[in-house]
Amino acid sequence: MIKLSAVIITYNEEEHLEKCLSSLIDVSDEIIVVDSFSTDKTPEICKTFNVTFFQHKFEGYIEQKNYALSLANHPYILSLDGDEALSEDLKASIIKTKSNWQFDGYYCNRLNNYCGQWIKHSDWYPDRKLRLFKKGCGSWKGINPHDRYTLDKNVKSGYLKGDLLHWIYRDYSEHNLKVERFSTIAANAYFKLGKKSSLFKIIFRPFWGFFKAYFLRLGFFDGLNGFIICVQTYNVTFLKYIKLYRLWKTKL
Repeated sequence: MIKLSAVIITYNEEEHLEKCLSSLIDVSDEIIVVDSFSTDKTPEICKTFNVTFFQHKFEGYIEQKNYALSLANHPYILSLDGDEALSEDLKASIIKTKSNWQFDGYYCNRLNNYCGQWIKHSDWYPDRKLRLFKKGCGSWKGINPHDRYTLDKNVKSGYLKGDLLHWIYRDYSEHNLKVERFSTIAANAYFKLGKKSSLFKIIFRPFWGFFKAYFLRLGFFDGLNGFIICVQTYNVTFLKYIKLYRLWKTKL
């Protein structure tokens, strides 16, 4: 059976971290936590589990996850965030895979909890993530704050049964704050990459994001919260391109 390192990045995750760490006890052979100097009880919670705890200045989601990955002692990795946990079905699937590892990386579906409701549609489910993989077969990439583990070319991937549980927002106010913060991070990341905004992007892309999530991906089946999620998809896209437009105007 292979040895598996669970790797987690955290910042002020006291609300859900215990669920995350508890779900890893029967699955992982070591747990690495890289914390961005939390000001809540995150370090204290880690001390109650068999965790190797590091603190590292946050330089971006992608950079932080690649750093955490470098600290793992085993060649097989399970990567989680502090507000995620393995469902029972996913735990069983990972344990089975440890005894019969066949692929370089494994995808699973992430099930998101929004204001107490599990969201089953729109862009939020199946929210496919690659979180179980062999070290050296890929790296964390993407554009902050949207990180994703990307496998190298010519490597094989499989699929795990069960959901990765994710507690994303406890209330609408928290969602509003994240929309403002994430749109700023995304605009700055796009600016550094030389990506431009335009009136077309400001108008069309937010509208398309809402239409795709609410109608094509059946967001309306999740009721009022489904509608709110899709409206916020519009908002974060709109704000990202508005802020990107202003960054280029300021430069000029």
